[in-house]
Parts: sequence; structure tokens; C-alpha cells
Amino acid sequence: MVGAASIWLAPRAAGAHGSGMSALTGNSNMTAYDDQNAFAKILRGEIPSFKVYETDRTFAFLDIMPRSPGHTLVIPKAPARGILDIAEDDLAEVARSAKRIAVGAMKAFSADGIIIQQFSEPASGQVVLHLHMHVMPVKAGVALLPAQTHKQDMDVLAEHAKRMIAALGN
Repeated sequence: MVGAASIWLAPRAAGAHGSGMSALTGNSNMTAYDDQNAFAKILRGEIPSFKVYETDRTFAFLDIMPRSPGHTLVIPKAPARGILDIAEDDLAEVARSAKRIAVGAMKAFSADGIIIQQFSEPASGQVVLHLHMHVMPVKAGVALLPAQTHKQDMDVLAEHAKRMIAALGN
């Protein structure tokens, strides 16, 4: 595997995430951020990942159940359940990283296009409650695989990670 992250999440600011109140919307109906979610564990190095890109605020890794070759997830390092409670500067960095991943994925997989998706809250289809953007390279006429239907072979993911890293110039 390409190096697992060893980043620890910063402590939550009082009232921002720990109280169940969204930092930006003031929506007290939102559930508090759970620092035991799979992506928080990836950031802490408790779960291995195929890292392809990292900044001081973001981390990008291959989806182990990809819908297309090169399907990458871009996440903030800051604890944010979804788009409704992420700080605007962190969201901007996630977007910049997603664009960089999109450019690299187009090159690495000779894609004809890119799909970028973001879901917030379970009703929208969000499964892991840590904000993430799906960046999926696509080829004309080739359908995406159904979501969460097959776990990709680790050797294939390792090869895809190498291709992405090379395309990104990391």
C-alpha cells in the first residue's frame, strides 16, 4: 500500500462540532461529528489507505469500492460531518484538491470526463459521516459500477495509486 496517513485530528472547538450544533448553519438538529468514523481513522493511521495526494488541510485516497478506475475520495483533515458544518476555508481547500485530483485522474486513466459528487447526511446517501468528495474519471460509453458493490483487489488499487501519484507529480 502507498503510505497510510499518520495525521491526528485537531481537537474540536467547543460549540462547533461537539455540541451537535452546526458551526455555519446553527442547525441544532444535526448530529455531532463522530471521530470514530472510518475516514477519521484513516487520517489517524488506524486504517490503511492508498494515499494519492495530501495538503496541510486535505487528504486524498482511492476508494476501496470504486465505481470507476481511479475513483478517489478527497477529505478535509478538520473534523466535518458534511458540507453544512465545514469551515469555508477548509471547503475551499477540499475543492482545490478535488480539482487537482480530477486533472490527475483524467491523465492517469485517459478519461473522457470527470464526475465529482458530494453527499451530506444519510438521507442524501452519505455513508461515512466525514465530508468527502468522490472524484471519478469516466470514459464515454462506459457506465459507472453500482455504488458499494465490490471491493477492489488490493494489487489493482496499488497500481492505480502509482498511476495517480505519477500523474499528479507527487
